[in-house]
Amino acid sequence: MERDDSFIPQYGHYENLITYKKAVCIYDISFYFAQNYFSRGDRTVDQMVQAARSGKQNIVEGCAASATSRETEIKLLNVAKASFKELKEDFEDYLRVRNLSRWTQGSEKFETTRKICAKNNDPAYYRSAIQLREPATIANIAIIMLEQEDYLLFKQIEATKKAFLEKGGIREEMTRARLKARTPARNGQ
Repeated sequence: MERDDSFIPQYGHYENLITYKKAVCIYDISFYFAQNYFSRGDRTVDQMVQAARSGKQNIVEGCAASATSRETEIKLLNVAKASFKELKEDFEDYLRVRNLSRWTQGSEKFETTRKICAKNNDPAYYRSAIQLREPATIANIAIIMLEQEDYLLFKQIEATKKAFLEKGGIREEMTRARLKARTPARNGQ
């Protein structure tokens, strides 16, 4: 008899997700920024890098867990959102305490950057571009990307919730597979 493991769907292809691609860009920007614009020994360096890493890694872990637990997937995606919110606050703090301006929605800089960040999810592009920018510009770019990431993660969580409501979780998948496996046996009797 052939083995059928179809009740455990193949998920985890996080590399193709826009949320993951954008998270890599955010991590690269945050790492560069923290290393170059804070003093050695400043706890903010570790905090920012760890928040960026946590956001990215929780997307990876959530996708890996999605094969057997939509609940875990949703929880981990929410952890990613929370980590990115923390990181956004660090960039906002940087601007505020140094009396640097935060770009506002509708301003030319904000809108131009928003469009570029919405279309471009290549980490190499940002690693190159930020080296030519002032710290306040980099912080504003990061804030815009983090706002986009927050929205995209919200949409990903909503899609995961919808999939759960439509298809159920692993228990339902296992029950369907078991019933399907029994059907040929019943027809043969």
